[in-house]
This record gives sequence, C-alpha cells and structure tokens, in this order.
Amino acid sequence: MNKINIEEIFGQNVFSLGVMKEYIESEKAYADVVEIIKHGGELNLETADIVADAMKRWAIERGATHYTHWFQPLTGYTAEKHDSFITHPDDDGKVILKFSGKELIKGEPDASSFPSGGLRATFEARGYTTWDITSPAFLKEDATGTILCIPTAFCSYKGEALDKKTPLLRSMEVLDKQTLRLLRLLGNTTSTKVTANVGAEQEYFLIDRDLYLNRYDLIYTGRTLFGAPAPKGQEMDDHYYGCIRERIGAFMKDINVELWKLGVTAKTQHNEVAPAQHELAPIYEVANIAVDHNHLVMETMKEVAERHNLTCLLHEKPFAHVNGSGKHNNWSICTDDGINLLDPGDTPNDNIQFLLFLSCIMKAVDEHADLLRQSASDVGNDYRLGADEAPPAIISIFLGEQLEDVVKQLVETGEAANCIEGGVLETGVSYLPDLEKDATDRNRTSPFAFTGNKFEFRMVGSQDSIGDPNVILNTIAAEAFAQAADVIEKSDDVAMAVHDIIKENMTKHQRIIFNGDGYSEDWIKEAKRRGLPNLPTMLDAVDTLTTDKSIALFEKFGIFTKAELESRKEVLYEKYAKTMNIEATCMVEMASKQIIPAVINYIGRLTDVVLATDKAGVNNRAIKEILYKSSDYLDRMQEALTKLQNNLEFAQAIADYKKRAFAYRDVVKVTMDELRVEADKLEMIVDKEDWPIPTYGDLLFEV
Repeated sequence: MNKINIEEIFGQNVFSLGVMKEYIESEKAYADVVEIIKHGGELNLETADIVADAMKRWAIERGATHYTHWFQPLTGYTAEKHDSFITHPDDDGKVILKFSGKELIKGEPDASSFPSGGLRATFEARGYTTWDITSPAFLKEDATGTILCIPTAFCSYKGEALDKKTPLLRSMEVLDKQTLRLLRLLGNTTSTKVTANVGAEQEYFLIDRDLYLNRYDLIYTGRTLFGAPAPKGQEMDDHYYGCIRERIGAFMKDINVELWKLGVTAKTQHNEVAPAQHELAPIYEVANIAVDHNHLVMETMKEVAERHNLTCLLHEKPFAHVNGSGKHNNWSICTDDGINLLDPGDTPNDNIQFLLFLSCIMKAVDEHADLLRQSASDVGNDYRLGADEAPPAIISIFLGEQLEDVVKQLVETGEAANCIEGGVLETGVSYLPDLEKDATDRNRTSPFAFTGNKFEFRMVGSQDSIGDPNVILNTIAAEAFAQAADVIEKSDDVAMAVHDIIKENMTKHQRIIFNGDGYSEDWIKEAKRRGLPNLPTMLDAVDTLTTDKSIALFEKFGIFTKAELESRKEVLYEKYAKTMNIEATCMVEMASKQIIPAVINYIGRLTDVVLATDKAGVNNRAIKEILYKSSDYLDRMQEALTKLQNNLEFAQAIADYKKRAFAYRDVVKVTMDELRVEADKLEMIVDKEDWPIPTYGDLLFEV
C-alpha cells in the first residue's frame, strides 16, 4: 500500500502566500499583496504584473498550459474559460509564454449566457471577472491538463453582481466593520479585523456507475423519479459510522489526497445514516475560502468517483424512503488576534461580550428568519426538509440547557447569577476514565443550533453553494451589531447600555429559542402560536428577497440593490420551473419507453400462461389474480401518464415566470407523484428480469 505523507502533499497545488514569497523577487510587491489581503485596498498594475509573472512561472513548472478565471455564477455551480499562456511567436517561430497583471486581475466572459434575472439582455454580452486576492489560486489536474485557476468575482458591465461571491465579499466587509465598531465600544483596541469562519460538512451518496448509466432519471435529474423501497433501508442503523467498505475506502483515500493537494483541510470521513451515504467534513476557514473549497469538494468528488467506476450523487433526495443529504454550515465570528466571539467560556453568565453578541444574533435570526429559510431553499431540498431526517422549514435556535437557563435568568431578573455545570460522566467501568460532560446535549432536529463556539445552520442542501446562507448570516448579524452600537454610542454609561441591550434582545426574541423535537407536529403548532414563519417549500420563500424589510436591509449595507434582488428572485422561479420540467419530461419518457413496454411484455407472458393453463384444465386462480392486478395498475399508470403529459403542456404554455413555477409545483408535481405510485406498485409485481431499470436494492447495496 502506498504511504501518504500529508505534510508533503498538502497545498502542493496552491499558490499560497508562502509560495508567492518564494517566487516573487520584489519584497515590496509581496508586502503590498499581504497588506491588501489583511486590510483591503487595490493592487496597482505594476505589482499585479510581478505577481502574475510569479504565478505563471510556478504554474508552468508544474505542467500548467492554461489559466482560467474560476467563478460562481447564479447557476449555483462554478464556471471557467481556459486561455493558454501562449502569445505571438517570435521571429524565429519560438512560442512565447506570457501572463500579465491585467490578465490576472480582469477577465471578460460572456455575461448574457448565464442566469441574470433580466439584468442582462441577450445582446448585452459584456461581463467582468475580477480576482479575489484573498482566495489563493490553485491548479486543477484533469483530462484537460493542468489549469491555473484564479478565484474571481463576476459582475455585469454596469456593476451588478451576477454571482454568489460578490455579495459574499460585500457581506464579509460589512460584518468586519460593524463587529469592530461594537468591539471598540466594549474596550477592545487590539483586534484589527473580524472574519466569519465557516466549515461545511458535505453529505453525499456513492453508487455503482454502470447501474447509474441505466437510470435516465439519475442522469438527467440527479434523483430517482421511480423506485419502490428495497427490502432493507436504514432500519437497523448498521450503516451509520459502520465499517467503511473497501471500494468506498479507496475512493475516500483518493478524494483526501486530491483535496489536500488543493489545500482543502479534509478532516472527517464516515458512513452516514442511509445505505450508500457518506460524509466529509473540513476544518474551519475564512468564509469566502470555505465557499470556494466546498465547490472544489463537490467537483473533485464527482471526478474521483468516476475513477472508481462510481457516481457521486449530491442531490438532496436521490432516493425516496431513506434519508437525503444536507450540508451543515458551521458559522463563527473570529478576530485576527484569535478571539472567537461566540466562545462562551467556562462561565457564560459572566461573559458580557459573549452575551451581547449572542443576544444580537438571536435578534437577527428572529427578525430575518424568512431570509435565512430562503437561503437554504432549493428544488431538491423541498423533498428533504422536515422529513424526519433534516430540520423543519421553521427557523428556530437551539441553545442547549446551559445557555437557555442563562437567557431565562436574564429575561426574568436582568441578571444571570449562575450557570448549569457539565458534570462528570461515570462509565461504570473501573479501567475507563470518567469523562467531563458538556453542559448540554446536542439537538439534530434544530435548523440553527449553538454547538459550543459556533452556530450550525443545518438546513442547507447538499448540492447548494454555501455562499447564499453566509451572505444572509453575515448581513443580518452586522445589522444587529450596528443597531447595538448605535445605542451604546449615544449612552453615557456603556456597561448599563450593554446590559439593557442584552436583556431587551433576549426578552423580545426568546420566541426563537426551541430546544425540543423539531420533527414533531406539536412544534409546528407551537411555532404558529409564537408567530414564527413557516415556509414549507422553495416557492413559499422566494418572495422574502424583495419585501420592503429585505430591500432596506440589503441596500443599507450595500449587499444587493433592489434590481439585484429582483433578478435573483426571477432566477429562482425560473430554476424551479426548469428543474421540474426536466423531471416531468424525464418521467414521461421513462414511463412511455421503458416501464410501460416492459409491463406489457410481462402481462403478455402472463396471458399466455393463463390461456395455456385454462386449456389444460389446471387451477390458475393465483396467476389470474396477478394478471388482473398488473393490468389494473397499468391502466392507472397510463391514465396518470396522460394526465401528466396534459399538465406539462399546460405549465409550459404559461408565460409569466412566477405563475409557471407555481403551476409546476401545484399541478405538475402532484401528477408526477400519482404516476410514481402506480409505477412503484408494478415494480413490486413484475419479474425482476423484466423490470427495465436497476432497483433501489441494486443501487443502494451493490457498491
């Protein structure tokens, strides 16, 4: 077995600051880059030329032939256009390789070919990518060769954000400014920068690629549109944290190596709850780098899976009847001198700074629960949220017994005299050590849970960019911090003002705290009583982007203009309609060309058997019963198919993008479900040799 030296391979394909320092000849140019990364500013063209030349030499030494501005358009995926380093040959016909500072800083992809929600007309093609200097360039190695990838933002000719990164970077600057403002009022004079740190736990499925290629629904939509339950699902819980099978282990080994080369801190790997489901988790990073790295995780997973004749499924619900996949977005706020502002310490009741930030986050989440819910909205996530496997679509905060008790004391008396201690866990075995317990348990049903020194936003879908939720978290937190700073700045008594803000925030917004079972029907009723918004589907949440409250929030801090918000709303409605159209069309094709013909053949053979046994005078009651049942289900399936085809035509003809999306949800999707029910009944009857597509048993257990 080949030994892996993590220290040697980690970051070998990353143009880190350490590598830059090695390749840049000008100490001043290097110092300028470091200063901009730490404190902002604009790189002059002379320095950019020096950096670009160093980057080119490093990349070419490692076999790179092309470079690309790697960006994140509103498709939710990444995009890249490759340009070689070749310029005009010299007089001797020898090729010259060049990469300028201008090429490093700015690119010009076709902006009209990406979703823009009306910000770009088809004939308005110009758009710009611009280098995100804070996220290191890296090398991608695949069938196209070795490509130098430069992380960039993407905007239109008029400056509108056409991507996920631009608003994220805006929100990070706002969070930095407003948090520092609040820290200064609390007496902190040493911290000079505040960042949101993020760690994204990535869930995914792995299935055999040959079986995948025999399922048109998986190929076109990423999920199974038909499929009866396998005899065994996740009932025995034997897969969760179970022994990793050899084939999966080989994949995990390779994915770790590839990610470590890219500087991604892949830390944890294990089997998840459902069969064929797994998880990978990294260490925390600055938010924009964490977003970039999560995209690299998803892309690399798909590439490495193919090497092992596997397919990686990132859809939130690729299989009915078993758990779907999410992406837990762990979010914290840290200063450049090592202070985690969400660390409660040993005695959180005495930690005034922590309590102030906690109370502001309570306020932010309560006042903008609708936006936070929207940030985790996706067509695939509609099948997962609230399905006894993921948080419900109602936003609440889990604080745990210790902090909930502190909040209760502050609300009732204005003071928190004590806090619950963790205690000791006695194992009852003489040679096992007794363990110090945390002060509280964890709650996996909570959408927004405090887990020690961070908040875990558990609603995000497995295939989604984490850019959107972190834009919302950064912005709503910044607003709450700014409002607290406004009050404190006007006060003659800072300590009393801080005390009053903590008590007021916790009193007004205690309704957002819920430590119970988020899966229960009782919680839905209780949330309604509390007045918490319940937005069960993606389409219910889209319009939250353009409420007066949301527009005021985003425009105040320069995150989005009203036009940018309107455009994103249109993109989301169109995405829903297009996704459902693909799914419905795929169902029609599979039902018409695969399942129904197979069932007809099966019924034909049964009919021959019935006729033969009738002629022979043999008792064939059981055979006739199967025949009649199969024929009945087939009739119902054909009726549902015809109904789906009609409803699909109806939805496709609707011109208004919003009405069309709702027609797909309320009319087309309902008929899709009806068609699936009848097809899945037939799967349980028809001979396995006749069934035209791999079953759930095949897909989930033959790996």
